[in-house]
Parts: sequence; structure tokens; C-alpha cells
Amino acid sequence: MKRFLIACAVLVQTSHAQEWQAEFLAGAALYNGDLSQKALNVRAIRPTFNLNIKYEFYYLVLRAGISYTRLVGSDKYNKDPYLRNRNLSFYNNVWEASLVAEYNLVEPELFYAYPYIMAGVGVFRHDPYAFDNEGNKVRLQPLNTEGQGLPQYPKRKKYSLTQACLPVGIGWKWRVNEKFDLAYELSYRLLFTDYLDDVSTTYVRTDWLRNEYGPKSAEMSNRATPVPGNNHVPGPGDQRGNPDVKDNYITSGVKLIMHLGKRKN
Repeated sequence: MKRFLIACAVLVQTSHAQEWQAEFLAGAALYNGDLSQKALNVRAIRPTFNLNIKYEFYYLVLRAGISYTRLVGSDKYNKDPYLRNRNLSFYNNVWEASLVAEYNLVEPELFYAYPYIMAGVGVFRHDPYAFDNEGNKVRLQPLNTEGQGLPQYPKRKKYSLTQACLPVGIGWKWRVNEKFDLAYELSYRLLFTDYLDDVSTTYVRTDWLRNEYGPKSAEMSNRATPVPGNNHVPGPGDQRGNPDVKDNYITSGVKLIMHLGKRKN
């Protein structure tokens, strides 16, 4: 009987904490990959937005949502002459759908401010592009700039524009009133692609690209120009990117959380 009463008490307490919520995040994103030169490059910071619907089970919160993140990278800000000489850049608009679990590290009904951790799974759609020598926007994936699909490179396959990701992060919530909370969240996207920026391996022969995919493929594949301190123009086989390290990005922002029912205390 004693165990039964304890179980009932826990069930009642948990049920009181269950509720639906909606939240909106606005913040900043930072890409990390073959075209980033340091951990924090303020010139590469771009906006991110996230909309979620959530269901709270006391300590555990499940959320499903969509997000938009803009990412950029460029060699022109690099202090390394070789990388400035590479002269590559990219832009990418990333749309993501995710299912994430948050875990409150303390009892949320006893505190007005408390930390949480989060982890989940997601699917995102991206489409890297750059601007050519005439200033025209050019989608990069169809150009196969690293020889994807060429018979000379049978192991280089065209990368998919739809990819999986694993969002993980930490956050801090503040109770504002009975209807609203605020939160700050810092999250990291673990990716399984090295082509968020269309750069991964080595240069290929531009005449092969020109013959198979056209002059624009050759132009966007090797854009190197001599710079002070480095007159070398890379050629086939020279390093274009690092295939051993996948691309990733981080997001950081403030969230407004709205409780869709009357908050239970």
C-alpha cells in the first residue's frame, strides 16, 4: 500500500507538470569548415531562426520544430597566403526539421531560473552557392567542382542536398510570468557531410570539368589568383579541402517560450 501511494503521488505530480508550449528563437549562427580560418570569425556570423512546439513532462521536454540558418565562408579574410590564394567562398541557406529532447537539470517548478541540456536528430536541406567572375549567383552542387561523377574519380560521388544532423547543446531558462519564459540556448550541429561549403578534397583538371560539365564548372572549381607572398596557382592533385574533418556549425540565441495552457504549480 505504501508503494502504491508513493507511485500515485509521483504520477499526480508528473501529470501536473505536463503541458504544451510554443517557442521562437532568434539568434546568430557560425559555420566551421574548410573555408573557416578560426573558431570565431565575426565576419562569418549570420542569423538563425527556430520555431518549435513542445510538450513538457516535468524534467523532460520533447520538441519538434523547423529552423532557418544562413551560413557563409570566404578565403579573402584569411591571413594564410596559400588560403587567400585559393580564393574560394560560399553561401548556404539551411532549412532544418528536428525532433529534440530537453532535460531540465533541476526541478523546474521549484526554481525561476535553471539550466538544461538538449540532444536530438534532424534532417536539413541545403544548397551552397557562390558568385562567379561576373557577379552572378551560381549553384555549386550541380557543377561537380571536385570531379564528382567523372570516370577518372570513381570514388567521388555527387553529394546530397538533403542530409541528417545531430543537434546537441545547453541552455538556461528564466520564468517571466505564468504565461511566458525566456531562455538562452547554445547548440552545435554534428553533420555527416563535408560539402556544406562545396569544398572537401583536391583540385581536379579543369579541362576535364570543362569537357564534361561546361566552362562554369571549371571556373568555380579553381578560382586561385596570386596574392602577395604566394604566387603559386594550385593544380590537379593539390589540396583544396580537408576530407578528414566534417563541416559543422553552431547557433546561439534567445528564445521566447509561451505556455499554451494554464501553468500548473
